[in-house]
Amino acid sequence: MRFLVLFTGLLAFLAVSCAEKPEPASHAEHQPEATSYYCPMHPAEVADNPAECPLCGMDQVPMEAQAVATTAEGHEGHTMAATGEKAIRYHCPMHPSHVSDQPGECPICGMDRVPFEEEQVNVPLPGQAEVKISPERQQLIGVRTGPVERRPLDQTIRTVGKVDYDERKVAHVHTRIDGWIKQIFANYTGQLVKKNQPLFTLYSPELVATQEEYLLALRARQRLGDSPFADVAAGSAGLLEAARRRLQLWEVSEGQIAELERSGKPLLEVSILSHSDGFVVEKQALEGMRVEAGEDLYTLADLADVWVLADLYEYELPLVQVGQRAGVTLSYYPGEEFRGEVVYIYPYLESQTRTAKMRVELSNPGWKLKPGMFANVEIQTQRGEGLVVPGSAVLDSGEHRIVFVAKGEGRFEPRQVRLGGRAGEGYEVLAGLEEGEEVLTSANFLIDSESQLKAALGAMSGHQH
Repeated sequence: MRFLVLFTGLLAFLAVSCAEKPEPASHAEHQPEATSYYCPMHPAEVADNPAECPLCGMDQVPMEAQAVATTAEGHEGHTMAATGEKAIRYHCPMHPSHVSDQPGECPICGMDRVPFEEEQVNVPLPGQAEVKISPERQQLIGVRTGPVERRPLDQTIRTVGKVDYDERKVAHVHTRIDGWIKQIFANYTGQLVKKNQPLFTLYSPELVATQEEYLLALRARQRLGDSPFADVAAGSAGLLEAARRRLQLWEVSEGQIAELERSGKPLLEVSILSHSDGFVVEKQALEGMRVEAGEDLYTLADLADVWVLADLYEYELPLVQVGQRAGVTLSYYPGEEFRGEVVYIYPYLESQTRTAKMRVELSNPGWKLKPGMFANVEIQTQRGEGLVVPGSAVLDSGEHRIVFVAKGEGRFEPRQVRLGGRAGEGYEVLAGLEEGEEVLTSANFLIDSESQLKAALGAMSGHQH
């Protein structure tokens, strides 16, 4: 009887235990984290509230927070509690600013999104993170690198210019007395004349009267030169010298004065002579025309030496010095080079072209170089040796200059550099790089965008250091 009572009690305990079996846990509510906002053009600009980007004025867009994974599916009522792990996020390799919680194709280019790697983000510069790129993706976006190397900083400056007259060898011909042109010897523009060659003859009543005064003074000097009275002799000599000086001031040559003394008759027409060799550039003189003192009648230019006026950009000015040798070539004389010297650099810039004029002086054998011809000018600068980075590696923001240094295993580190002047196709490195380092020379803008985005996401997730 006692056994029966114990067996009945055990069955009742088991029934109650089965009845009190706990129900499956309910699904944990998903509480999304606070939403942040970023600029699609400048991913590093992140804010807690929607606003305009302070850099470009574009509206910032929400960046979905990393969700908490909650798995509620199970067999026969069995459920899993929320794990609290961050959901995997995906981005497009070609458009790093496109981020999604789900894998799939990028709506911009159609490429498959790839997951973000869970790792500590290295941020060597504000807003710029180190980037790691797989070999496959490097090939896809065309990544290439170049060395930072020490080499000569010599540079060839190439520019264009125009042949011009040497201003110091341009002469104007005019008379110092009124009169009429009787006969012209240099009678067309472009004619070559030699020094002391007659250009034209001039009839001037005033000049004829002065010649007569000179002849009278000459006769008086011959008669009174031996006078026992010193004052008389000195007076006659003074009159003769005054008349002679007036003829000289009116550009009557010594030969013409000698002819006047020999003939004893005044010259009705006096020849006006050229003072230098040169070509007639301008001609105003005509036979029979009346001329006044000071009126320009001819312009002569000596082309034995010419100038080439060439343009220099602002950044080239420190590289060119007066006294440097320059090579000049012209399409009119293929294969022939003229050697000259930089003699002057103008102290101002042309407001429209932002260039300064440089004057190269060179000899002109055979008058091959004609004013108005276009010329190519080359100047070799010698600045010793220095560290040089390829020009395509430099990203210039206006405030900073940044390059991406290859650190191996697909890692690229942004680094701020200080640069000097240009050296061929590159820049002289003053600080920030070491000889032998490899720097990114292509796909810079893609990697720069990803670097900024990675720095922004690292700041949000707390993985930044």
